[in-house]
Amino acid sequence: MTIATADRTMLPQPCGELSAGVIDALANPAGSAVPTLAASADPYGRDLQLALHTCYGLHYRGFADVDEDWEWDPGLLGARARLEHRFLAALRADTTQGRDVEAELDRLLLVPDDDDAGMGAFLRDHGMPWHMREYFVHRSILHHQEADPYAWLIPRLRGAAKAALVAVEFDEFGGGHAERVHQRLYADLLDGAGLDSSYLSYLDVVPAPMLALVNMMSLFGLHRSLRGAGVGHFASVEITSSPASRKMVQALERLDADPACLTFYREHVEADAVHEQLMRRGVIAGLLADEPELSGSVVFGIRATDLLEEKFSDHVLNCWQENRTSLLDPESAGEKSETSMTDSRMNRDFAATRPR
Repeated sequence: MTIATADRTMLPQPCGELSAGVIDALANPAGSAVPTLAASADPYGRDLQLALHTCYGLHYRGFADVDEDWEWDPGLLGARARLEHRFLAALRADTTQGRDVEAELDRLLLVPDDDDAGMGAFLRDHGMPWHMREYFVHRSILHHQEADPYAWLIPRLRGAAKAALVAVEFDEFGGGHAERVHQRLYADLLDGAGLDSSYLSYLDVVPAPMLALVNMMSLFGLHRSLRGAGVGHFASVEITSSPASRKMVQALERLDADPACLTFYREHVEADAVHEQLMRRGVIAGLLADEPELSGSVVFGIRATDLLEEKFSDHVLNCWQENRTSLLDPESAGEKSETSMTDSRMNRDFAATRPR
């Protein structure tokens, strides 16, 4: 379990040669040597994804006791670029090309609310408290940074696209109210579920699929050449979020969850139904009116999101169907004997004293 200091987390535990190379380098002053990172690593494996997530972490809140000048260190940026190239090449190879943005958006909208497949349906119909807490732990890596990567798109857009995206982001960041920022609402959810709400506290126990999804968001946000993909990804999230959140509300009501857990998903049922129209009619329409050549990139962002969400769902559901944890630490989500989320016996301090 990663230990946080104030608003910064400690560096994570490495899990292979790539992540060890990055993490060991960051223990030294910026400008120190950065090892050459192998180009043959599994692009979806945890070692590469953790190394890349650690590099990206410098652009968010950073890490405790890490020199802040590493953020723009040329040696580290070169190493990161090699990791990004490997990851991006895999995403392109594993998704089909297309340019019909309207057809892609229509496909996302056709997912029925009463769909019995997928993780949301499993949690709604069969989920136990430990399943729900595991899901929360996975998603904490994303929701601690919710909406942050999309802010990088703002200076890359203009006109109607920029105005609509800022309107969506304004809601994501609480409409000017700190207690309504979606990242804060998710921290409240974690507290309500008896979990650790500190920043990226579960980074050491979350497997590769969620790291890959979060890294894709940072990748698209940090590269102007991928602005179309970033918009496609953001649109995919907003279009699918409302029906998915409705299933989560139903699941949490069945489990007698803390009100803070319900608040987070109820907020997304309502807000994202509006955001779907803003993204489609404002952001995407505006972007493609200005830059029609980006239609293929928008489709790529949608399909890459589908790919990584499916990898995440497959991993988690396969584990749950075998009645085993989907996390790297079997104690991280509580006891399997619990039937209600109102009576947690979870050990909040599992691995809090891990060696450094």
